[in-house]
Amino acid sequence: MKKYYLAYGSNLNKGQMRMRCPGAVPVGTAEIKGYQLLFKGSRTGSYLTIEKKKGAVVPVGVWEVDERHERYLDIYEGYPSFYYKKDMKVTLKETQQEIDAFVYIMHEERPLGIPSEFYVRVCEAGYEDFGFNAKYIRAAIKASQGGM
Repeated sequence: MKKYYLAYGSNLNKGQMRMRCPGAVPVGTAEIKGYQLLFKGSRTGSYLTIEKKKGAVVPVGVWEVDERHERYLDIYEGYPSFYYKKDMKVTLKETQQEIDAFVYIMHEERPLGIPSEFYVRVCEAGYEDFGFNAKYIRAAIKASQGGM
């Protein structure tokens, strides 16, 4: 069964997704309204997540995935212990079609942190792949530093 997955971090990177989920198809872009990007994590590093924030918006790449891809993503995202899944309705910018999709969100109690240069570069390449402005990543770094 096909599903839609909303990516906002390293899974925007089309090269990485080709390796991680062969056959997953990028179908467009959308926005998650009322959320902001932040870097949070654990001893192994800090990664992007989204958290509720009034007036904020997070651009996302929309992927069509199947059950096998979702299992691969679950493992990669450390589901359910590191990230949990949330179902959302979003509007595809390209077609104005409203879709049901899922997104991974890091457990909120995780501490804010500063990402590695490598991880930031991978995310920035994904932003480029989907035509997004990297200002969202820079704002997430700044907000995460400021909240520490």
